[in-house]
Amino acid sequence: MSALQDNSVYEELQRALWDRSGKAVESLDWLCDHMHPYFFITMREETEALVNLAVGLNCLTRHQRLLLADEPQKLILARLNVPGSVYETLESLRERDIAYAELAHSYDSIPGLDRELEVLRFEFGPRDSEESSGSLAAETRKGVAEALRRLYPAYDHAETDRSLDLLWRNNPAYVRTSPAERVARVLWALQQARRRDGVYLDTEPARGMAQRQESRLVFAVANPPEGNFLAQVLEIFHRLDIGVRRAYCLRVTTEEGPYLLGNFYVGTRAGRPVKRSSELFQTLKAELYNTQVLSTATRTYTEFVRNRVLTGEQASLVNAFIGFCHTNLAHNQWDRFGLEDVMRAFHSHPDIALQLARLFEFRFDPVQRADPERYGRALAETSRTVDAYNTGHRLIDEFRRTIFRTCLSFIRHTLKTNFYVPEKQALAFRLDPAYLTELAPEFTADLPERRPFRVTFFCGRFGAGYHIGFADIARGGCRTVIAKSRDDYATIANTLFREIYVLAHTQHLKNKDIYEGGSKMGIVLDAGGAEGPESLARRLFQVQAGFFNAFFDLFVTDGGTAAHPRVVDYYGEDEPIELGPDENLPDTTIEWLARRSVERGYGLGPGVISSKRVGINHKQYGVTSTGVLTFAEVAMREVGIDVRRDPFSVKLTGGPTGDVAGNALRLLLERCPGASIRLVVDGAGAAFDPEGLDREELGRLLFARDIDGFSPERLHAGGFVLFRHHRRCEGLRDLYRKVGAGPRGPVEEWVSADDFFREYATLVFEVPADLFLPGGGRPETIDAENWREFLAPDGTPSARVIVEGANSFLTPDARRELQQRGVVVIRDASANKCGVIASSYEILANLLLTEREFLEHKDEYVADVLEILEKRAKEEAVLIFRRHRAGEGRVLYTQISEALSAEINGHYERLVAFFRDRPELCGQPLFRKALVAHLPRFLRANPRLRARVKNLPVKVQAAMLAAEIATTTVYHGGWEPDFERELRTYLKKHFGTEEP
Repeated sequence: MSALQDNSVYEELQRALWDRSGKAVESLDWLCDHMHPYFFITMREETEALVNLAVGLNCLTRHQRLLLADEPQKLILARLNVPGSVYETLESLRERDIAYAELAHSYDSIPGLDRELEVLRFEFGPRDSEESSGSLAAETRKGVAEALRRLYPAYDHAETDRSLDLLWRNNPAYVRTSPAERVARVLWALQQARRRDGVYLDTEPARGMAQRQESRLVFAVANPPEGNFLAQVLEIFHRLDIGVRRAYCLRVTTEEGPYLLGNFYVGTRAGRPVKRSSELFQTLKAELYNTQVLSTATRTYTEFVRNRVLTGEQASLVNAFIGFCHTNLAHNQWDRFGLEDVMRAFHSHPDIALQLARLFEFRFDPVQRADPERYGRALAETSRTVDAYNTGHRLIDEFRRTIFRTCLSFIRHTLKTNFYVPEKQALAFRLDPAYLTELAPEFTADLPERRPFRVTFFCGRFGAGYHIGFADIARGGCRTVIAKSRDDYATIANTLFREIYVLAHTQHLKNKDIYEGGSKMGIVLDAGGAEGPESLARRLFQVQAGFFNAFFDLFVTDGGTAAHPRVVDYYGEDEPIELGPDENLPDTTIEWLARRSVERGYGLGPGVISSKRVGINHKQYGVTSTGVLTFAEVAMREVGIDVRRDPFSVKLTGGPTGDVAGNALRLLLERCPGASIRLVVDGAGAAFDPEGLDREELGRLLFARDIDGFSPERLHAGGFVLFRHHRRCEGLRDLYRKVGAGPRGPVEEWVSADDFFREYATLVFEVPADLFLPGGGRPETIDAENWREFLAPDGTPSARVIVEGANSFLTPDARRELQQRGVVVIRDASANKCGVIASSYEILANLLLTEREFLEHKDEYVADVLEILEKRAKEEAVLIFRRHRAGEGRVLYTQISEALSAEINGHYERLVAFFRDRPELCGQPLFRKALVAHLPRFLRANPRLRARVKNLPVKVQAAMLAAEIATTTVYHGGWEPDFERELRTYLKKHFGTEEP
């Protein structure tokens, strides 16, 4: 016998255990009487946890919580039900990946206490793939199908087996332990969310215990934000005084992404159910849907929403105010109007923020709009508040008045918004660009002089963005810049508005050959917390899909007015806007967007986006590079080099897998046997060879590997490869890999980060070549500060010809300085225009051909388009050099390019206005002949297809006719005014009088 057994302590412990076992049986009886029967159904495989609960229930009189199970992928605990207890627990688990959550409350207080019992169960992912092994019982399938027919007659049973298998793979225990009705509710919620823009909420009566009136809230959401999203949902219930008796929340991963499927059994604090017809339900719906927009990481949420200063919707609106004011004021004054500074202005004065939010409500609430006088009074009062803002700190007061006035201008000039659309994943605001004239001149000094036709601002939980268009019918790419940290996000957001503005303006210049004006959509994505490629891909799609759906909220119209009844539309016209592929827009998202456009009823249908399967994929056909190489061929001929026959050297940015650079490499290898490609730089690294990179090795990499896949064994003496993603640490130093060609083979070395990035950044400036093709890289890589680095010490430029395949690779200052030193520069608006021309003809095919017709004749149609691309590129290139010679070299190539765009666009704008006023002219023989001339040969030659042109919207017919006449007039002459006279006017504008 041990020493303990001889001790009285042993006897005391023995008595305590006997006493505990007796009380455990009493506790079990109490649990059976006061917990909902579903509690024991869902916990039937957790026998040990239930035993621990029964044994330890009385301990809750002394302890805050009772741990029932704690495993790597499971946590079950019990605690007293006190205000905020669920939220507190979920906040402590914000870093865990919750795959399943269950909440249960007792229907009476624990004996001896004045608090109810709260049991929380969590399962964490990723789940073990072996868990879902085995097959689903036929009896279960039958029971679930019968429950669906009984409970949800509108359910589409064609999806039952597939969805049930999906649920089984995600959480077999859930299916195994649940009654058929419970599984049926989950499948119904999943189907409804898929069909309702990714979010769904409904309520129905439920049976509670102890005469409690309850409601079952079914809530489903696609791509739920990672982290503490469930805590945010519970916080809304708490803030609206809705008590949650039970909850079952399941995350299901589908082929299109994850879904959160939740059943919440609730009642008001006053003991009433939550009815669908009640104002409370409508408020709850708005707040729950708003979780897609409102981040819990912002101070607007933590200080103002949780403390009930602002509603969740008002907080989302204030965050939009902050985003808009920051991006419009910071692009050339980021040191004054940084993101934190603008946030502080609103956060320091929640009273003004709330007043601005209410003013917005008076203008756009579908109910409030019925009283314009009320809005007028509120506008006058808010304006007085802003004008009178005075804290006694002059500089701060002036700074914050500027911010609040910008916000007032934002509210006054917004023409339509989806803010009151419940099923939104992002906010969108379509503005009259006249607001720009109300900003002080210093805030627009760095923007092109021409003002846009429209500005649309987007704001979401994980990002912000703009769509800026310079014409009614407009097209241009959609790019997303990924910010890996909060500092990165703030820095990118500083210049987001200017970057999109400049790119849209450049797009307008290059769109001169087509009937669509220029536009651009740009998004900055906050990727903080998105760990790993899968998480990042989900967030990227979540943000893009949210913004695109918000786009449709505004621009899907019925009779010219926004079709959604919750969108107040002060503009009232159809707006044909086309998007295109650009940075970080995956092919899967492009296809989704085309389908979504059809589903939402957008006027352009699948034509909202180009480069689809039923379209002309830019990368596959190299449409942009076709134009770049055509311009290069003409430009090189001007300096005495025939690229088809003569030897010449090339350097380029953008790698073998890129659209522009990859296809430029392909065309160089195919067409130019004398091309010596000395340098290729992309995001993965760089490869340099003074004798020219091995052509066979480059061919191997095309569209398969980045340039860091180039084999160092194929280098000549003096060549090397830099590996940007090959890094190692030695102590506190980061080292990067560089492999050069030595006399006996490759020589590897590891260089410091400073040395690596210095060499990586200067290669494009210093490596000599006859031709430089920027085919990738960030905008403004060569600018007013660093253009001198492009010159050797004796002033000789490192390239004789630059053909700007990448958008805005050179700033206007850099272009001017280099041309004045003898470099031939063909700017982006000319050089890479063929991508948008191809996209325009893809959209035209979407409008005139069925999907089957296009796919059957795709090769013929694409061949016609490629012919048009080379023709348009050559026409402009030849004209640029002809006018340069005519002006005796006094006018720069890029100035001629811009003047050509202005000339064509000027004709186009006058003509399109004329034809819209006289729509009958489009059908008259002479005008119709010009209209048909705009079509590819395949459409022109087929009378049946050609006749479909008359079914196009009048806006489109007028625009096509105007574009064809305008381009023909300029490229082929015969109608243009005296060029010498216009040239003299142009020179006077830019260089002053004719006096020497």
